[in-house]
Amino acid sequence: MISFFFATLGSLFSVVNPFGAVPMYLTLTNDYSNVERSHTARRTALYFMVILVTFFFAGSVILNFFGISLNALQIAGGLIIINSGYGLLNSKFERRRISHQIEEEAQAKEDISFTPMAMPMLSGPGSISLLIGLSASDPSWEVSALIVGVVAVMAVLVFITLQYAPLLFRLLGRAGLSALSCIMGFLVMAIGIQLLIYGVVSLVGDIWPQVELMRK
Repeated sequence: MISFFFATLGSLFSVVNPFGAVPMYLTLTNDYSNVERSHTARRTALYFMVILVTFFFAGSVILNFFGISLNALQIAGGLIIINSGYGLLNSKFERRRISHQIEEEAQAKEDISFTPMAMPMLSGPGSISLLIGLSASDPSWEVSALIVGVVAVMAVLVFITLQYAPLLFRLLGRAGLSALSCIMGFLVMAIGIQLLIYGVVSLVGDIWPQVELMRK
């Protein structure tokens, strides 16, 4: 269970990549005081946790409502995560998740914690599909409680990253954060490929007995 906890946390951290949100967060909170920025970081982390936990528990309901199989979700989620990882490798994290129109709208808002920071900047399609896949593959209460704990820890890490965003930016600079995003991008692509392989192998395993019956 401990190894599963840290493996899930590592996967979620790589997909979320809070370091990639630092430049955009600093841009949107440029005229904030330290207290206002701290409150925004706290609200962003809280919204982030609520969004992911909600989608995690609603995952099976969503799949059943739309008639989506777990195999299809894994394949689609794998493709989305691979695309996100490719964007990170090319240092296009911000541009891919937030358009210029959304950025301009966010700069005029009083509170940016829910949107665009919590969604779609941090809790995007990749992290949501990853959690829905985990929920559908093993619905036991032990695993569910463990994953909620992972999301809670991830929310704390998001808060810490945003709280100390100015310090991180001074220490690493845009080049350093871009390098970290590239490393994360490699890991994210590996996670996406693994999820895609699981989906394809499972789909073939489900279809193959039917093919054999048709041959007979």
